[in-house]
Amino acid sequence: MPETRKRRKISKKKIALYSLGATILLVLFLLFLGNAYINKSLPELEGTLTLPVLENEVTVVTDANGVPHIKAENEHDLYVAQGYVQAQHRLFQMELSRRQASGTLSEVVGEGMVEQDKYFRSLGLRRAAEESYDTYSEESKDVLQAFADGVNTYIQEAKETDSLPVEFTLMGTEPADWTPLDSLTIGKYMAFDLGGHWERQAFNYYLLNRYDEEKAYELFPSYPENKPTIIGEEEVDVASSFEHAVIPHSFNGSNNWVVSGEKTESGLPLLADDPHLGLATPSIWLQMDLEAPDVQVSGVIFAGVPGIILGHNQDIAWGVTNTGPDVQQLYLEKRNPDNPEEFLFEGEWEQAEIIDEPIHVKDGETIDYQVVETRHGPVISEFAGDSGQGTVMSLRWTALEATTELEAILEMNKAGNWNEFEEALEKFHVPAQNFVFASKDGTIAYKANGKIPIYENGDNALLPLEGWEAENEWDGYIPFDELPTVVNPEKGFIATANNKIAGEDYPYHISNVWAQPYRYERIAEVLEAGSDLTIEDMQALQMDQMNLQAREFVPVFIEALQGVELAHGEAEALELLGEWDYQDAVGKAQPLIFHHWMDEIEKLMYQGGIGIPPDVMELFSGRAQTTDQLLREAISGEGSIWVEERGGLQELLLTSLSETVDHLAEEYGEELTAWQWGNYHQVQFYHPLSGIHPVLAYFFNNEDPIPVGGSSVTPMAASYDQETGEVDHGASWRFVIDASNMETGYHIVAPGQSGHFKSDWYHDQMDDWVEGNHHETRMGADEGMELLLVPGE
Repeated sequence: MPETRKRRKISKKKIALYSLGATILLVLFLLFLGNAYINKSLPELEGTLTLPVLENEVTVVTDANGVPHIKAENEHDLYVAQGYVQAQHRLFQMELSRRQASGTLSEVVGEGMVEQDKYFRSLGLRRAAEESYDTYSEESKDVLQAFADGVNTYIQEAKETDSLPVEFTLMGTEPADWTPLDSLTIGKYMAFDLGGHWERQAFNYYLLNRYDEEKAYELFPSYPENKPTIIGEEEVDVASSFEHAVIPHSFNGSNNWVVSGEKTESGLPLLADDPHLGLATPSIWLQMDLEAPDVQVSGVIFAGVPGIILGHNQDIAWGVTNTGPDVQQLYLEKRNPDNPEEFLFEGEWEQAEIIDEPIHVKDGETIDYQVVETRHGPVISEFAGDSGQGTVMSLRWTALEATTELEAILEMNKAGNWNEFEEALEKFHVPAQNFVFASKDGTIAYKANGKIPIYENGDNALLPLEGWEAENEWDGYIPFDELPTVVNPEKGFIATANNKIAGEDYPYHISNVWAQPYRYERIAEVLEAGSDLTIEDMQALQMDQMNLQAREFVPVFIEALQGVELAHGEAEALELLGEWDYQDAVGKAQPLIFHHWMDEIEKLMYQGGIGIPPDVMELFSGRAQTTDQLLREAISGEGSIWVEERGGLQELLLTSLSETVDHLAEEYGEELTAWQWGNYHQVQFYHPLSGIHPVLAYFFNNEDPIPVGGSSVTPMAASYDQETGEVDHGASWRFVIDASNMETGYHIVAPGQSGHFKSDWYHDQMDDWVEGNHHETRMGADEGMELLLVPGE
């Protein structure tokens, strides 16, 4: 009997081991199947593929950095191939982009996206794209259709071979056919992302309805000479009306500059550009190289759009920053109490247009949503529900008109000199951009381009206008030939960084809201002092971490606190700041102290006591420059109500410094010299699905956050979330070129070229982005993996 029991025990142990082994094998088998399934959606980069929509063979060479170089025998095939290749690398991103811009995310995500979809349906980006399409030339429509045909060829293949990107499986959906309208709608979304100040008008309106005039006007971007009037009959509830509005990030902007050959080593111009947008996986940009008999162009484009929007060809190069003009105007509209579909204009009730926009919700019922459009544009103050008021707010915006940006892009791609390029710009209406230009003939140039409304009085753009008065209508647009333009300036360079672009003698109003001047001032400081400048100098300037805001304010802050009794940590913090070289470097404590100090100052000024509610603060775009101005006024002795209400400048600085040191000590320890900017200021490039579950975050993010230098006020642009330190906005693409060699450009497209997490080019440029390692791209490269696309049945 004992022997039998022993054999049974052994038997049970073996069974357990067998079971464990079987489980491990099953898991490995499932992982193998899952891996095989995921790998099916990797782009095919070598061999031969048949695309029935082609007329002739197309060659696609993918270089060592994942950049596709597409060579076709005609333009139809070029754009078919571009659509196909974009879909190979970025189809899921393209799907999300068209859905976000069109307001159809609820169909695949569910109820959580309803408010956002309502907002974008109210704006009507897709309706504006439809109007725009009707104005395009047949040649441009052919390009859009060829591109869509290429995308759809890939979609059809992926469905037939069960090789759609895994994100579609995770969301339980499949992509519908791509259309030309999808491309144009994505273009309209980029105009949205670069804004136009309606939210600041709403914020100013809120101020004047909550505070006395003197206190309210202090927070205006400029003190109005002719104080606008505010309707006192019925107030629109700004806080609740725009609670769910999608507000573009206030840091969306850019740096660019161009240097004359008189200041360069090569004797020909240098151009640099780094657009500042959201940082995520995949990159907002896709770098490509396109070649056909009449076009050879290289650079970047938004996934879902044909052509090259920024870059160079064999003769010219160009880059952009956001001009930031007042192209959005809120109008107060009086609704007829007897007919909610009518609004007052010049003493008469006018019928509004009522647009059905049914919202289909995944696992839910369809919402019968309607958009109301007045003569000025969509009513946007009620997208989240009925405000219960007889007065509402509508939005007039240049991007909601018919515009032809794609035609401009296609013509820019083929331009050979400044005259041809400027002629193409006349068709680029939105968003208004600061274009800088360089050519191999030695020309450097600049134009603030786009549709910019004419305001007889710039103060009118500070607040919503009375929509029932004809005198408040826009008086056309600044004539194209009178837009700010500079060609071959004597100083030898042109630079922009969302700063004020025209002096007081310029006859037209452009904007009341500009970026803080520090990035521009530092760029100009370096370029002005430079000579024999090189590609490497331009790359270094893109990574420059000099903080001119700190250089301005730290000495006066220290002086203001002289003689004040300070706790040990506060005194040590001031001592460290006094030794600072004003570089926002990863390993330094000073930028950590300074930026948190400025954040605390802002919180105390605006939200201390009975302050501005957090949801309304979201509408306070450009508040950083307002804060700077109020501090300057307090330092100069002019005084500020917002500062005085916090006990005056010295008390405000002391309290905010104490809060800063206490917070940082709790987070990073008592030893101030051990603090580092990079402990807080880090970049990750999150995938949109990574927040759903930690397992997805593991696969889609697949990198730890990386400490990074710079900030929102340095040329190395790296804006961050104040709560977490996550760098979420910055240089979405870095580009430098020397006109002496127009065949070669230098790029960083972070986090990488591919949207597929198994690709070698998925996150391969994250470290490059942090360290400033540009990669070289040569037009028409023939080294790399070669894919032949051939016509056929």
